[in-house]
Amino acid sequence: MAANDAVDYDALVREDRVHSRVYTDARVFEDEMERIFHRGWVFVGHASEVPAPGDYRLAWVGRYPIIMVRGDDGEVKLLSNRCRHRANTVCQIERGNARFFRCDYHGWLYRNNGELASVSYPDGYDGSFRKEDYGLIPLPRMANYRGFVFGSIAPSGMSLKEYLGKAAEQIDLFVDLSPEGEIDARGGIHKYNYRGNWKLQIENSMDGYHPNFVHKTFFGMLRRKGMQNPTANFGGRSIAVTRDFGHGHVMLDYRECNRKAPILSVAPGAPEYREAMVARYGAERAAEIISSGGTHLLVFPNLVMIGVQLRVVRPISADETEVYLYPTLLKGVAPELNQWRLRGHESFFGPAGFGAPDDLEMFERLQLGLKNELDPWLILSRGIHRERREPDGTRVGHVTDEVTQRGIFREWKRVMTGREEEAERAEGVRLAAVD
Repeated sequence: MAANDAVDYDALVREDRVHSRVYTDARVFEDEMERIFHRGWVFVGHASEVPAPGDYRLAWVGRYPIIMVRGDDGEVKLLSNRCRHRANTVCQIERGNARFFRCDYHGWLYRNNGELASVSYPDGYDGSFRKEDYGLIPLPRMANYRGFVFGSIAPSGMSLKEYLGKAAEQIDLFVDLSPEGEIDARGGIHKYNYRGNWKLQIENSMDGYHPNFVHKTFFGMLRRKGMQNPTANFGGRSIAVTRDFGHGHVMLDYRECNRKAPILSVAPGAPEYREAMVARYGAERAAEIISSGGTHLLVFPNLVMIGVQLRVVRPISADETEVYLYPTLLKGVAPELNQWRLRGHESFFGPAGFGAPDDLEMFERLQLGLKNELDPWLILSRGIHRERREPDGTRVGHVTDEVTQRGIFREWKRVMTGREEEAERAEGVRLAAVD
């Protein structure tokens, strides 16, 4: 992009509103790929998806095709899915087990740890050719938190621990729903795409204002089944809140709603499950974990965690997005409890569920409406007058307030304007002074 074509992101994103261009402009999308997905931390997959040596799964970091693989040495690696010879992808099957990856173009063969094992007709190369110089390129940075594997194409930057910040506590709550402190992300997968911008999905996932309107059919069904006031957690009198942890990590916090009647209290084998949780964590921590309900969190930019699922968002273009939903299993619980969790996931988020199809329809209507720029601004001011700061810096508001959307765009603007580099340099100076 020429210098005079640079986008003025300060002008497009204000504290209480954003311009339609952030969803529709192809130049903005290209900048997002470079500055968000090709420089920062991006969620790639869960280590439980590749439990045995040779197990692998294909993934993406921005536009980069990646192989997440557990090598024969037992270590999880993130390798570039690109032959070092002429750039052909060396693996096309979405998941499986392999000792080697072979380029079908000219036959170069790679071990599952990325090393180049052999080249076809090696006499065509002279003595300067060294196989050890031509292995599959690993991502410059990779980090694992509680089995959640993140990668970064940038060779330097803040650590994953620094990046996650307070959001790490929510990941702990998600994982610790297991009495063994481990989840299994091999419970299946739902995939969908929609004709709309990727940010519509992450905003919607953290939007407590829409459920009573978009999902009326679902709540009506619950009423017919005898549930009293099923919309209580989402209306104006709800005691649930929104939270902005910084770095774009935001959540809908329903813990206060769940304390008296956690959803897991009605699961098959609930008494035995609670006993196992108390034995592992103690009564107080077990109650805190169970009332979390599995959290409702966005780890910016592409990981959403809701109840039982990991939702991974993959931008394709300014107006096309793919989404992958991985329902998780809890280790150390009765099979009936995990089946109950899966059926609940399917009923709302499955292809014929009560929730996901509603949201997808909204995304496509939104993308259509964004083309009309007679008034190009989207208003994100709800609750800004009552938003408060907690001692740890977390911003908090009512569950119907747009604290979460403002938090997403606060980070989006910081990264898109390049201010994340200034912040990291300042943090480096501060830490050096402390040392």
